[in-house]
Amino acid sequence: MAIIAIVVVVAAAAVILTQSKRAAIQSPKAAAENAVAPVSPNPGGEPVRVAQGEKLPRLIDLGAHSCIPCKMMAPILEALKKEYAAVFTTEFIDVWQNPDAGKKYGINVIPTQIFYNADGKELFRHEGFFGKEDILAKWKELGVDPS
Repeated sequence: MAIIAIVVVVAAAAVILTQSKRAAIQSPKAAAENAVAPVSPNPGGEPVRVAQGEKLPRLIDLGAHSCIPCKMMAPILEALKKEYAAVFTTEFIDVWQNPDAGKKYGINVIPTQIFYNADGKELFRHEGFFGKEDILAKWKELGVDPS
């Protein structure tokens, strides 16, 4: 029964995001190029500007605080943020609280992780739950050695 509930929640999120995406279709590349500045949540969940002088690769996780797979990602993102702060930045954006971010980044489902190089170029995106070891392996594959 719990699995059915999870599937229903994920499916509903996908439908909502797909409908909002249709309203303002924008390719992921265009979304990245049109970004004014990277955003990250403050404790209240509202996006705040990140210092422009920061030149580190960046991982953005777009999800929602009430999405089950997103909740499973939360401790992973916190660990990455603390353990690898000198190597890459880790940011979470709640697209249910900030629906424009979903449009801006051209996402289809949540959670979606987007990997950027230090210059802001998108390198890779993943849809769904992504474990810590998988994220670190992907960074290594992309040329960022987190060790």
